[in-house]
Parts: sequence; C-alpha cells; structure tokens
Amino acid sequence: MKTRRSEPVYSTAIVAGRTLFGSLRLKRSVTGVENIPTTGGAVLAMTHFGYWDFALVEWTTWLANKRRVRFMAKKSVFDKPVVGSLMRGMHHISVDMKAGAAAYAKAVEALRNGELLGVFPEAGVSASFTVRELKTGAVRLAAEAGVPVIPVAVWGGQRLMTKRHRVGFVERFGVPVSFAFGSPITVTDADDVRIATDRLRGTLQSLVDGLQKSYPVNGAGAWWQPRALGGTAPTAAESAAADAVRDAARESDATTVAAPRPEH
Repeated sequence: MKTRRSEPVYSTAIVAGRTLFGSLRLKRSVTGVENIPTTGGAVLAMTHFGYWDFALVEWTTWLANKRRVRFMAKKSVFDKPVVGSLMRGMHHISVDMKAGAAAYAKAVEALRNGELLGVFPEAGVSASFTVRELKTGAVRLAAEAGVPVIPVAVWGGQRLMTKRHRVGFVERFGVPVSFAFGSPITVTDADDVRIATDRLRGTLQSLVDGLQKSYPVNGAGAWWQPRALGGTAPTAAESAAADAVRDAARESDATTVAAPRPEH
C-alpha cells in the first residue's frame, strides 16, 4: 500500500471531529464498512439529511481504514475566511455552480489518483428526510474516472443539525447515528447515466429504509421522522415547494442587487 502523505490540517480536523462526537456521546452503528475500498479511487454517494453528514461519514471512514475523503462543496463555503482556509487545507474541491467544468475535471483527476470523493447527489439537504431525485454527477464522475460508486446512507445525523429546524444543544447528546455502506456500483461510459442514477437513488432509499427499521428510537410524532413513518417532517412535495419559494426569493434579491441605480 502506498504510504499516505502527512496532512496536518486534515489530521487536526479529524482529531477535532472525534473530540466533538465523543463529547456528544453519539451512539454510532455501522453496516457494510467492508465496502469502503482500502486503496484506489471511489465516489462515496451520500444521503443528505443533516449539515454534519460530511463530517460523520469522514469520521466513520477514518475509523474503518484511516482514509481521507475529499468533498465537493459550494464555492461560497470556500469564500469564508476561516472555513475556506480549512477546506483548502484539507484538499476539498470548490464548486462554482455557474461554471462547474473546472471542479468536475479536478474531481476526475482526484479519483484517478486514488482518492475517495464524497458527493451529495441530491445537491442539498432533504428536509423531508427522504431521498430526493439525484443529479447525475456522481455517476458521470465514476464512469469517466473508471471507479466504483459506493452508496452511503446516514440516519440520525439530522438530529444534530439540519435545515428548517433549530436543534437545541442538549438535544444533541447521546443521539444514535446509523451508517450503511452499500455494495459498490460499477458504471461505465456505455451505461445510461439517468438510468444508473435512478438505480443509485433506489439503493440509497433502500439503505435508509433499513436504517430506519433498526433505529433504536421511536420517531412517532418527532420532527426528524418522515411523515410517512408517523413523524412531522414536511412531505417531499411540501419541502420542494418551500425550496422553490426560497430560490425565487434569492433570485429576486440577486436581481435587485445587480440592477443599476437610477440617475438623479
């Protein structure tokens, strides 16, 4: 096995994450950890129900085989002074949503160089806590780089921090967080990316279903449980409608800012 180079920033982040999750006494359970490759590139295609999912997956991957995950994140995250410096120090990949070709090429290069690449194919947190329709990027990256896609489901992470719900500090202690790493999915240039992506979505939802069934806390009436399972989370349709309203408001604000001021 190739000796891994020293990465002080990433190592420090790992220690900080382990300290945080340990202090919160999170109850971690994992299945399918043997599906995380010990060497070589792979796309980790993850569900996205909470804002800490990326750190939780990296924590679990590190405990499994000491491998680092490079995440693709919006450029706005990298633009923040402190956070951006940390993201660059950990060799994550900045994605400009208006010009994504450069990030895509960098991601393919990383995969071909044997890196694990973490992506959220839903392209945003799902407030309904069900797997939304996926973008095709994860599948296209894997096909072009010649690496497998590893489906990764996380359940319980939304109870730590998520969209449209303020989680109290005390509520974060002792939360069970479950992980399922699915069998590798092989994709080639000959495959239809939309069909392969729909297959990935079905696999992710199936993994989530399994984690929900075995979850040690009854979510009846809970804000973090999907409506179909007796919780009070918004339905997928309600969540999509709220996202549309938010996006329209952002577009309106951007147009207002960009509009020229009238001359006096």
